[in-house]
Amino acid sequence: MTDTTDDIRETDERLSAPSLWRQRDFLLLWGGQTVSEMGSAVTQVALPLLAVVALQASTFQVGLLTAAGTAAFALIALPAGALVDRGSKRTIMIVCDLLRLLLIGSLPLAAALGGLTMAQLYLVALAAGVCTVFFDVSYQSYLPSLVRTEQLMDANGKLGTTGAFSQLAGPSLGAGLVGVFGAAGAMTADALSYLVSVASVFGIRSREEPPRAPRAGETLRGQVAEGLRFVVRHPILRKVVACTATANLFSSMTTALTMVFLVRVLHVPPALTGLVLAGGAIGGIAGGMVAGRLAKRFGSARIIWLSILVFGAPQAVLAAARPGWGVLLVPLGWSAGYFAAMVYNVAQVSYRQAVTPPELMGRMNAAVRWIVWGTMPVGGILGGLLGTAVGVRPALWVAVVGFWAAGWWVYFSPLRHLRDVPADATVPATA
Repeated sequence: MTDTTDDIRETDERLSAPSLWRQRDFLLLWGGQTVSEMGSAVTQVALPLLAVVALQASTFQVGLLTAAGTAAFALIALPAGALVDRGSKRTIMIVCDLLRLLLIGSLPLAAALGGLTMAQLYLVALAAGVCTVFFDVSYQSYLPSLVRTEQLMDANGKLGTTGAFSQLAGPSLGAGLVGVFGAAGAMTADALSYLVSVASVFGIRSREEPPRAPRAGETLRGQVAEGLRFVVRHPILRKVVACTATANLFSSMTTALTMVFLVRVLHVPPALTGLVLAGGAIGGIAGGMVAGRLAKRFGSARIIWLSILVFGAPQAVLAAARPGWGVLLVPLGWSAGYFAAMVYNVAQVSYRQAVTPPELMGRMNAAVRWIVWGTMPVGGILGGLLGTAVGVRPALWVAVVGFWAAGWWVYFSPLRHLRDVPADATVPATA
């Protein structure tokens, strides 16, 4: 009788939860992120163009500039997670956005005054990357305090959809702004996008639980280690991390090989390669839009492995593409891969947020991101080496099959026996 009563109560709570479209605080977070991500996508185009056009940077210098923007994830992600858990996530997000506003805004100002240098570009890219690490860890850790556990799939799906849309529309918008205002002027759009994000986060009324005070004698290093232990000892979470890291490895291989495959094997004109690859972003948008519905249809736990092993399988047609009309297999496979990846990411992020105690949320997200992003540069290098050794098409087959096979990590885990993530799935921090 008690179990039945509990089930009825849980059902009533789900039915009584207001739609995310009616939750002011979530809409503010979502709107601010949408504008900010569009601005960041503009900078992906404008920043290297600024280096090349305004400062005549070499290919090596542009490569260093790209590396400077992502280096922070490998260098400070783990301590960032511990620091986020010690403070107010909302405050950290506001401070990071204000700093990025000043950093990015300094570039068009320096260009207008004639004082822009490569050293400034490197420093801005590195410092903005540090702010992005802290913001992203805080943002993923803050979301569970705004929505209910059963709404995490829907919330992450909406956020993922706009993220994919920014990757589709942002570069085109960036190229247009560069054409009208120049590379330095285009970066003003990114700077202003952070101002919108600040205003949005500042307007959120919900208040998160105060962070747990460090225990006597507890050090930052000890807190970082606690977050890593939680991830690697959790029977399901460690399999999710292994799956994501493996998928990222082979996805980076695919990315490294696809442009060469299009131009040198399929003889696609360079000017049309961007149009062909746009199918990936379309698949990502579709995945974000339907992830929540698929989770309800198949189960919020089952969809984690189903997304890659079933929905990700058609990505393999990419490697079978041929010159002529056969080129259409590339956007088809690219779109299938992005669709599967988006559904998987929405599901696994929602699962991580559901099972992690609030006091470990920042460290969990930082530890996971440190591990799964660490395989991406390895995948790019491996793709180049394998493509040189055995040929582009055989190497591409290895990449797409490897991405699909990553799903077996989560299939052979306790997730296989679950349909849905339990309503109270949080694991104690001492587990």
